Amino acid sequence: MARSGRPASGAGVVGVVGARGGAGATVTAAALAAELARRGTAVLVDTGPGPSVDTVLGLEAHPGLRWPDLDGARGAVDPALLAGNLMRWGRCGVLPTDDGRPGPPPPGALGDVVRALAAAHGSVVLDLDRAAVLGAGEGPAVRGATLLAACRTVLVVVPRDVPAVAGARLLRDGLVGAGRRVGLVARAPAPGGLGVEEVAAAVGLPVVASLPWARGLGAAVDSGVGPALPSAAARAVQRLARRLT
Repeated sequence: MARSGRPASGAGVVGVVGARGGAGATVTAAALAAELARRGTAVLVDTGPGPSVDTVLGLEAHPGLRWPDLDGARGAVDPALLAGNLMRWGRCGVLPTDDGRPGPPPPGALGDVVRALAAAHGSVVLDLDRAAVLGAGEGPAVRGATLLAACRTVLVVVPRDVPAVAGARLLRDGLVGAGRRVGLVARAPAPGGLGVEEVAAAVGLPVVASLPWARGLGAAVDSGVGPALPSAAARAVQRLARRLT
């Protein structure tokens, strides 16, 4: 699939991947997609085998397409029809997987659907599966290659600790190149005092955003409110969205 360029009204296709498990990539992708939707048209796309992103957003009972519904989508997928049938999270479209029908997005439809989403939206935010980006297994590797080929930008979410830095270094070489931009989103807290500049130097990639500790975020997600960010974290996401557009 050809990589999508950046439309004038958005960020184009942006992939978000965690440097390690629990890095907060899904919440970061959701917050970024919501902010981009305030600036234009945007969709958040779940690309892993589960759990589905709708559980993070509190949308489990909401209507709209899920990846298993698109198993037969091939060739020229109608962008307007696809966009009009997406699940909605405020102004942001959402294409989740389905915990009731578990599994990753159907591989035969993946490229054509992402291409159609990019044609209908100024910004497409892909919540990337780390195993797929690393190429861990034949199926995930194919999925990861298809998704990365679509990305103009890839953001690696890196908690400020040594395991996350090591994980980001493992991802780095597979992400750079092919004309895409790659940057780090550093997340507090830093239990060992690891600074943002130290993270950038250790990984060998620029930090494009630094997110403060979001107190109460887990409780908000568990209560079904979704990832409601405190003001400092929300401002950081706003700055990131401006940088991408």
